[in-house]
Amino acid sequence: MYCIKHHVPVESLFVVLPLFFLAFVTFATFVLIPCAFIFASWYMRIKERKLERRKRDGANVAFFHPYCNGGGGGERVLWVAIKALLTRYPDIHIYVYTVETAEAKTIIDKVQNQFNVKLDVDKINFIRLSMKNAIDPASYPYLTLLMQSLGSIGLGMEAFMKFNPDIYIDTTGFAFTYPIFRYLAACPVGTYTHYPTITSAMMRRVKHRVAAHNNSSLIARNPLLTWCKILYYKMFGMMYRWVGRCADVVLVNGTWTEEHINELWGRPLSTHRVYPPCEVSELKKLRSLVRDSDPIRILSVAQFRPEKDHPLMLQALYELRNLLMNNDQLWGKIKLVLVGSARSASEQERVRNLRDLAAHLSVDGHVQFVLNAPYAQLLQLYQTSTMAIHTMWNEHFGISVVECMAAGLITIAHRSGGPLADIIETAEGSRTGFLAAEPAEYARAILEVIALPQHERNRIIEAARASVDRFSESEFEKAFIRTSGPLFTLQ
Repeated sequence: MYCIKHHVPVESLFVVLPLFFLAFVTFATFVLIPCAFIFASWYMRIKERKLERRKRDGANVAFFHPYCNGGGGGERVLWVAIKALLTRYPDIHIYVYTVETAEAKTIIDKVQNQFNVKLDVDKINFIRLSMKNAIDPASYPYLTLLMQSLGSIGLGMEAFMKFNPDIYIDTTGFAFTYPIFRYLAACPVGTYTHYPTITSAMMRRVKHRVAAHNNSSLIARNPLLTWCKILYYKMFGMMYRWVGRCADVVLVNGTWTEEHINELWGRPLSTHRVYPPCEVSELKKLRSLVRDSDPIRILSVAQFRPEKDHPLMLQALYELRNLLMNNDQLWGKIKLVLVGSARSASEQERVRNLRDLAAHLSVDGHVQFVLNAPYAQLLQLYQTSTMAIHTMWNEHFGISVVECMAAGLITIAHRSGGPLADIIETAEGSRTGFLAAEPAEYARAILEVIALPQHERNRIIEAARASVDRFSESEFEKAFIRTSGPLFTLQ
């Protein structure tokens, strides 16, 4: 009797299958089970030793923040969180995994000067990491999400080998490091996630073949490449879900991020919304210095990165010029002021491209670039501007939006992400700002702000300033201590 399809005698199957089963049982008995037992014993010994040392000397809390000297909103979260923990748990020891090479005192001095956060340099220990290129997106022209995430595993392993903490907190979103510290370092894992590495909105853009900064026109035009990228995103999403679920406590910076993280990781009971600390108390004290004879300055405060979509601002200005075609006097007063840092070669190239685009749209005479402005100059621009504009699609929160509102600027932001979900209210009677999406819509909103009677303008400014108190530094500290508490009780 034969199995016709494979030309194998059926009788031989009754011999081969038991042999395969016996081989598997032998492998499991003498390899898998002993290895699992050894790993479990090793894991428990590590936890016991850590617990003993922790009770004796206090907990070692390590923050994973490679670019801790960056000076952005993510760095403000890091340092204010550290300040809050040191105040609540004075016996803990703080460690920061970083690729920065600056001296500890230089970093802490910058934190105080830029964020007004005072820390004792003797209480902060820096673990210097060498594999900087592993997480640099410029190192991966293709499959950037996957390769950068895999690179973070290498950097995470270096961090683990150099220092094994009692508590691990990631404040940069490198989720692929979580399994390392949960399973190898045997410590509770916390994360403050500013922005999901991948979202369903990104997948929809690819599916609908929309060209964007993270979906080149070449891929958007090609159905086969589009299908391949969707498959790549789905596979990456499954990996991202698994590593994300290795976190014990998940903190997110707003409603938009919370919804996406819950969709991706499925951990709603362990996920907490904690708004980032914004500089609002001092900004609320500023008073406008704008006079009727002054230019109408529209202020943008955003890093010169592709996702900030500065071209949309220039296109909005072009549409505004068309709307004011018969009002040369008003058009002559309009000035768009773009404030941001431009230190790297890519940022400088981006600024040059924006200047070219402004000239192409014939609005270059109404655009001013303010690069690498000191904080004092930024404060002056807050006081001499009429309104603010922010054009990033799906901005995860929008710290600069909050700060412009606190400074007394009527703000027009993109109708998506954090500005839509958390920051700006547009209902009549309780309006705190304006939302738009397309260039023409931004242009109409700018005209509407210009036409507002003074009493209505003042009412919106007062409502906006009152609304930003929930984003203050003190509110962040209280929420961070409350939500991160389980990390200090997990054994």
